[in-house]
Amino acid sequence: MKVLVVNSGSSSIKYRLFNMTDESLLAKGLVERIGISGSLITHYPAGKDIMKKEIDIPDHRRGIELVVEALLNHNHGVIKDISEISAVGHRVVHGGEKYSGSVLINQDVMETLNKYIELAPLHNPPNILGIKVCQELLPDTPQVGVFDTAFHQTIPEKAYLYGLPYHYYEKYGVRRYGFHGTSHKYVAIKAAEMLGKKLEELKIITCHLGNGSSLTAVENGKSIDTSLGFGTISGVIMGTRCGDVDPAVIPFLMGKEGLNSEEMNNILYKKSGFVGLSEGISSDKRDLEEKASEGDKKAKRALDVLHYGLKKYIGAYTAVMNGLDVLVFTAGIGENSPKLRKNVCAGLTCFGIEIDDNKNNNAKGSKTVISTDHSKVKIMVIPTNEELMIARDTMEICGKLK
Repeated sequence: MKVLVVNSGSSSIKYRLFNMTDESLLAKGLVERIGISGSLITHYPAGKDIMKKEIDIPDHRRGIELVVEALLNHNHGVIKDISEISAVGHRVVHGGEKYSGSVLINQDVMETLNKYIELAPLHNPPNILGIKVCQELLPDTPQVGVFDTAFHQTIPEKAYLYGLPYHYYEKYGVRRYGFHGTSHKYVAIKAAEMLGKKLEELKIITCHLGNGSSLTAVENGKSIDTSLGFGTISGVIMGTRCGDVDPAVIPFLMGKEGLNSEEMNNILYKKSGFVGLSEGISSDKRDLEEKASEGDKKAKRALDVLHYGLKKYIGAYTAVMNGLDVLVFTAGIGENSPKLRKNVCAGLTCFGIEIDDNKNNNAKGSKTVISTDHSKVKIMVIPTNEELMIARDTMEICGKLK
């Protein structure tokens, strides 16, 4: 069974094609700058030369057409006929409270996703558009929706409710939803496999750290709390997002600066975090680490706030679970920054967290244990693979259709 995984963004389409017989990756690629000058597709077929093509891509339909053409290409393709694609799995950011797992997409699902646009106005519209285009181009191929929020639907009421009038939850669905669920689920499962333990027996904190970041407390295989909430800006600071902030700051700044809600939202989502605290140095942590090593105080300030925030969440989630067995670092920063992992774990020996410097420094991008031999908590680096998780869910659902 071959499964195509599609992650449709506002101006890009990421894709991967898996052979689920052995979960091997047949091809992956990226369609960029859709509807913008300089649009292109970069296609990486397994065992063949990379294909990079600059071409006018006015819309998502043309983008997905190019994906199909690349997969079928005589020189760079990996399938001979479109019918070889048994199913398409779509990353969908927001599934609200209705979906606690992946689903076969039908008209009812599409109508529900449209209702949730107000909860994820930046992400759900392009996700929905990608589904519609694939339905048009592959009308006989089942489509599956895999939601970033689904894994977090096990979070208890005491953890997902805010201290606001309850009728706002009933009327508008204002609550903690959480995101990056597919990644948190994947690395938690992988951690248990690597340790030869049952997932249901472990207390795990997963740290998905990239341009967008979140931490999740996973107890007995279920998400019981997570740092992202109603939107995608709470928790630790991120590339351009503010992380936790006292709500009183928002109307205060709006009054002082004469900002409307759209302008304030732009500050919280796009002008804060690393780039805001460093006063414009960069939204990329690698740049901040380089500048900090040269003695730049503004870069160091941003990094210190990040490291402190991570320590605080790790401590809080350890308390919530009454213990900790495994601490996992994943995603772009989590997988590739030994400095971050060392700084975060330093001073957490009271929780049984002890990092091995040599293992940590040699763990860049690999799945491995980086704790000392006598550390009570296993510290792990596990590269995430959200696309494979989506493909697995898609195969499981579509396998039941036969």
